[in-house]
Amino acid sequence: MPSQPNPARLDSVEERRSRILDAAEACFVRHGFHRATMNDVAAEAGMSPGNLYRYFPSKDAIVAGLAERDRAAVAEDFSGIEAHPEMMQAFADLARRHLAEAPAEKAVLCLEMWAEATRNPAMAAICRDFEREMSARLSDLYRQFQERAAPRAPGADPEAVARLALVMADGIMVRRALSPDFAPGPIIDAMLTLIGAALEGRFDPTGTVPSTLPSHPEPAR
Repeated sequence: MPSQPNPARLDSVEERRSRILDAAEACFVRHGFHRATMNDVAAEAGMSPGNLYRYFPSKDAIVAGLAERDRAAVAEDFSGIEAHPEMMQAFADLARRHLAEAPAEKAVLCLEMWAEATRNPAMAAICRDFEREMSARLSDLYRQFQERAAPRAPGADPEAVARLALVMADGIMVRRALSPDFAPGPIIDAMLTLIGAALEGRFDPTGTVPSTLPSHPEPAR
């Protein structure tokens, strides 16, 4: 009969993996992804390189681990939003937490990953898969909001709104990474206002002016 796994050992493995991922984030921010080495990560994590390779055989594997950890966190965040009675308020709180309140180092790490994705097919695939998942989750969230808000006038296509939201969020992350004095709060407020207007049918992210809006008057001659 096969022996049962030891829960304490499993906890230890997960704790070590988490420590390595935290160390990798710090190294990628400090040195850049391309310059950071597995030895750097091992030293930051307080373990030997040989021990590190038991958990992650390469930097690409570490990035895959970071992406998986982020996916789990995103899934938990979105499940909380969907269960919230004020869905869009919960979404706004989540946006501010990730785009304004999170350490600026998180934005720098994103920029490092995106830059590496331009020359590393494995990194490009990881970034692409994560963006697809985010787009699908946002689209589903926006669709649920519109269904709850019925019988209001139909809003914009949730997938189009999701694409717009992701582009704006990426821009905020870039500014946070590059400009230490950048204040994201007002931009996030504007982004949330624009998303709300689109979901309620007052703005079309595809560029089409809703027929319900008054046309601009002709200039006086």
